[in-house]
Amino acid sequence: MKVSSIQLEMKDDRSKEETIEYALAMMDKASSSDLIILPEIWNIGFFAYDKYISESEPIDGPTATAVSMKARELGSYIYSGSFVEKRDGKYFNTSILFDRKGQKVGEYRKIHLFSYRSREPEILTPGSDITVLDTEFGKVGLSTCYDLRFPELYRAMVDKGAELFLVTSGWPFPRLSHWLVLNQARAIENTCFLVSCNAAGVQKGTRFLGHSQIVDPWGVVIAGSAHEGRIINAEIDPGLVSRTRQEFPALRDRVLK
Repeated sequence: MKVSSIQLEMKDDRSKEETIEYALAMMDKASSSDLIILPEIWNIGFFAYDKYISESEPIDGPTATAVSMKARELGSYIYSGSFVEKRDGKYFNTSILFDRKGQKVGEYRKIHLFSYRSREPEILTPGSDITVLDTEFGKVGLSTCYDLRFPELYRAMVDKGAELFLVTSGWPFPRLSHWLVLNQARAIENTCFLVSCNAAGVQKGTRFLGHSQIVDPWGVVIAGSAHEGRIINAEIDPGLVSRTRQEFPALRDRVLK
């Protein structure tokens, strides 16, 4: 299967509507992909805290609708990246996986909200549900950015059968080494594929570090990028997960469960 991670470039002077059009045009460049993934809160940018409430949407709002239509048009699975969802008077960092027909396979609300020099926990409510979804590629676990620092979430997803992790993100400089290590670590310790999509560009004076990755179950980075806006692509074999787990049975050798 072909996977594409679309590292969108954030810009302060681009409207939400313009950003959605930009993202749709970038997805057109990945039209041959089986699975496409977008960054975290890409429609307004993660650091646009002053817009979180005013630009929030219901689960079937304009951002999700646009991505759903694009999934159907391209015949690709799309992990929507995330947006600020308004639901029952609360606000969540929410992402959706759409199938090739543009139908919602499932959704994930970010569990670990980023508290370091961030207003995210002040404005948003953390999710509570671990999301692992059945797809034609196997079981897919959904996660968002800061979640990467919490290995127990990924182990819980593996216990639910996850074979591929998707990570949508808005991770900034200077913590590049953390990002690179954690992408590989989550794949290695769980014998899973991991596909991450981080934002690029500068917003509110903070630069996103990009460096989206596609990592195999051995922890080998088979595709990656630098900090600029771009698309990274890779062909992956979902069957490699079961073969690797049979050959190197670290998960089976666990004592503490």
